[in-house]
Amino acid sequence: MESAFRLLYEGGIIMIPLLITSVISLAVVIERSLFLRRSRIVQPEIVEMINNIKKLSDIENLMARLRNFTGPFVNIIRVGIENRNMPKEYVREAILDQGRQEARILERGLVILETAAGIAPLLGLLGTVLGMIEVFEVISKQGVGQTQSLSGGISQALITTVVGLSIAIPVLVAYNYFVNKVEELVLEIEKHSNKLLLKLEKITE
Repeated sequence: MESAFRLLYEGGIIMIPLLITSVISLAVVIERSLFLRRSRIVQPEIVEMINNIKKLSDIENLMARLRNFTGPFVNIIRVGIENRNMPKEYVREAILDQGRQEARILERGLVILETAAGIAPLLGLLGTVLGMIEVFEVISKQGVGQTQSLSGGISQALITTVVGLSIAIPVLVAYNYFVNKVEELVLEIEKHSNKLLLKLEKITE
């Protein structure tokens, strides 16, 4: 703990926004990790009921069961069933519109990670510049013999650079992971939605 406070102190004022960036990024990573679980988004029970649809009563049972669930997948399936008596092109468009809205929910918070991954190394670079300015000020006023004063500025420059990269690299990895996760979930939701649409068309024909 003492070494952490020492690091914050030696890194200078730029360590404050770097610390805030790291805390926010960690919060988003934890929240997205819990939210984007496959079993939470694409509920296996709902998928099984869609696969077993053979008659109108199965659709009614599915609609009743949907009341016990929430989430993007459930909302899309509900829209499809509620509009099942409309022309098939209308139903398809309604599902697509709902899907676009739900995709935003799946992507929520990812822009924060993307921004953090870009801004953290820039903040580190800013700290480096400020540290070097301090070094040159010491040199201009006291000469190159003041090694202790010089080392303080150089230390600040190096610390902020290292911290900035240490934040940016794992955040960028997390961002790419979640983007890929969202794409996989969207494709899976589309697959089951299309399957539902085909079954609705057969039953309502």
